[in-house]
Amino acid sequence: VELAESGGGSVQPGGSLTLSCATSGFPFFAYPMSWYRQNPGKAREWVAGIPRSGIDPTYSDTAKGRFTISRDNDRSTISLQMNDLKPEDTGTYYCNGGYPNPSFNRWGQGTQVTVSP
Repeated sequence: VELAESGGGSVQPGGSLTLSCATSGFPFFAYPMSWYRQNPGKAREWVAGIPRSGIDPTYSDTAKGRFTISRDNDRSTISLQMNDLKPEDTGTYYCNGGYPNPSFNRWGQGTQVTVSP
């Protein structure tokens, strides 16, 4: 299993970012997929999940209405469009199979998102 996140950066509150996750080594089409966030000293938290079909994704309360998760089963990738970013969205974002609990013990390097004035 290989998971590679990208697209993070530093933005001001109200800004937008799109994260991407490239995957390989498992049958992507057969897995729901999720995005998670982690900050130093804190547990990794689930942010958004998308089923195998891509229909009716679900979001944490903090992400609902501002984030959009999507998947491309042909390319084995998922994305996370993040709008109206807030300082509390700051963290390292990871993707993994499963929802809401991760399917794989292996994680990518993550991509850092920093939201500050």
